[in-house]
Amino acid sequence: MFVIIGWVVVLGAVVGSYAAAGGHLAALLQPFELLCILGATLGAFLVSNPMKVLMATLKAVPSCFGGGGFDKKKYLELIALLYELLQKVRTQGMLAMEPDISSPKESAIFSKYPAILKDHHLLDFILDYMRMMLEGNVNPSAVEDLMNAELETHHTELLIPASAIANMADGLPAFGIVSAVMGVVHTMGSVGAPPAVLGEMIAAALVGTFLGILMAYGFVGPLAALLTAKANESAIPFACVKSVLLAYLNGSAPGVAVEFGRKVLFSVDRPSFTELEETMRATKEGAAPAAAAA
Repeated sequence: MFVIIGWVVVLGAVVGSYAAAGGHLAALLQPFELLCILGATLGAFLVSNPMKVLMATLKAVPSCFGGGGFDKKKYLELIALLYELLQKVRTQGMLAMEPDISSPKESAIFSKYPAILKDHHLLDFILDYMRMMLEGNVNPSAVEDLMNAELETHHTELLIPASAIANMADGLPAFGIVSAVMGVVHTMGSVGAPPAVLGEMIAAALVGTFLGILMAYGFVGPLAALLTAKANESAIPFACVKSVLLAYLNGSAPGVAVEFGRKVLFSVDRPSFTELEETMRATKEGAAPAAAAA
């Protein structure tokens, strides 16, 4: 929603100020200049990216126009899940976790946390390392190294669409210049035309430069920045899981381990210590985490 609002503000500020200064809006309507810029940019985008990157970019762009992501409520749900899993390991032993890990959708624990069940990447991350713990004789240092390597790969993969969109934005001003140069060449071929005609042709050529720069810095570039921000934010739940599991492997009790996870969250989404205590208390009593958060 905010992407659309931002684009409207950009367009309104640029075109509105131009019209308020007495500019003729009709002079900005140059469909062939726009076709040249967009077509060349799309062609370069197809050439510079393999099919996997193209598909990942097409899949990632719609996420810019919706919400999603983790908020305080979802983080409390994640922490409550981790706490309940580790508490069961501590009281019943690691082997008692095997049915939950093998079939999380049928698990009485996981079924209480639908937001985590829907996040397949995060769910797999939790299950993979719980399976390693199930095998026994886990070296916390080795697990930490493996987690770091996996998270680095995952984060790099998430940043690929943002990088592809950023490269597209970088090329738009250049293709705007190409369009303008073609317009100037066309104008020079009509030197004998009346001054009014030549003026219109030169104005049309300059619009190409204007459109390339506007689309790069007002539309496509900010989209790449938003994708980068979303990729960085999506890494935080994984860091939370990593901190909790490593703290437990290093000997911390479940109640202390989840505090490690709380501390790595951004301050705007981080539950307070009291909220975390209430969530763990509700988990012990069998209440839903959402009710505790409320």
